[in-house]
Amino acid sequence: MHIEKKTLKNIFIGVGACIILYWLLHETDRVKSVFSVISDITFPFVFGASLAFVLNVPMRAIEGLLKGVKKGGLRRVLSVLLTFIAVLLVLAVVVLLLIPQIGDTVESLVPKLIDFVNKVESFVITSINNNPDLVEIIGSELQNFNWVGFAQEAIKMVTNSFSTIVTGAFVAISTASSAIMDVVIAVVFAIYCLFQKETLARQGRKLLYAFVPEKAADYIVRVMRLTNATFSNFLSGQCLEVIILGCMFAITMAIFRMPYIPLVSVLVAVTAFIPVVGAWVGCVLGAFFILVANPLQAVWFVLMFLILQQIENNLIYPRVVGTSIGLSGMWVLIAVGVGGSLMGVAGMFLMIPVTSVIYTLLSEHTNARLALKSVRTEKLTPQPPEIQRFRDRQKTRKEKKTKKVNKTSEENKE
Repeated sequence: MHIEKKTLKNIFIGVGACIILYWLLHETDRVKSVFSVISDITFPFVFGASLAFVLNVPMRAIEGLLKGVKKGGLRRVLSVLLTFIAVLLVLAVVVLLLIPQIGDTVESLVPKLIDFVNKVESFVITSINNNPDLVEIIGSELQNFNWVGFAQEAIKMVTNSFSTIVTGAFVAISTASSAIMDVVIAVVFAIYCLFQKETLARQGRKLLYAFVPEKAADYIVRVMRLTNATFSNFLSGQCLEVIILGCMFAITMAIFRMPYIPLVSVLVAVTAFIPVVGAWVGCVLGAFFILVANPLQAVWFVLMFLILQQIENNLIYPRVVGTSIGLSGMWVLIAVGVGGSLMGVAGMFLMIPVTSVIYTLLSEHTNARLALKSVRTEKLTPQPPEIQRFRDRQKTRKEKKTKKVNKTSEENKE
């Protein structure tokens, strides 16, 4: 019996897939170790590619401003350099605003903590002086206590802790060195990606069309372009929303003459990069800092935050971010909830553009199937003609029945 080459290929692919599936299900420990090794190797490059993707959004805007530079290579160098300078300046401004305010807050907090400790100490001394029976009980317990055994256990614990601390220090130093190296590799890789983004995109398309059927490759390229546009719009909208929210808090706090305006407004703005729920972290931190200076104003700050948060969640965020990615406020909230449940903070940030891409593709596929089935447009309206005609007939029958009943009652009266 002759077996076609395509059939034989499909059989080998099916057998290979079954073997891989069996290995994944029955060798979970080895699978985890393999994936862990692969993750450690690829992490700096994945992180660098993600960093390049994020930085490409402001870089495109800067390149648009540098159209007057005729040489493409020089324009690319200047745009990459200015992008990194802009990011570093933003980080520097945030740090310079936060560190002095945090230092002032700690300085004002330390005396209050010392005063609290002194009050606790005086309370303990007063309690001991007012309860001599308690002192006698404690003294008798201390006399019967096994101090030798306690000292031996303490020495053993200190010895074990010292070895644990030394081992932990070496592990921490090794981990920190590895993390620094990964960050350096990621930044360098991101710079290479930004310089050669058109070349990398062209090479990716070549590989795709070389090894994937052309129709499928066309669809993948379209999805990738849609994803790129959606994520870029989402990042732009998120940055705009953060600026608006920070300005709202700064202005409102200035009106009510609250302390730490730069610190709290910047904290709220930075934490608001986590969609919808991130600002709550800024609220907790801001309320803590204001509580140190004025407890009553901390209460007013929380009330002010609740009002501004409602405005931001229901008006600003769905319109600024939702409109930029083509999602309504309802779908934005659903995406944040689902993403947070699946992947935590990262899921909240990523699920919104992913939902936008899925929503767009599903809408296109739905419209295409409706067109293929030749479904009439009036059937898709909120009130289809068939239902309206049915309701009209029901209304007419009800009116006739009511008239008949009224006529019968009038005849009976006569």
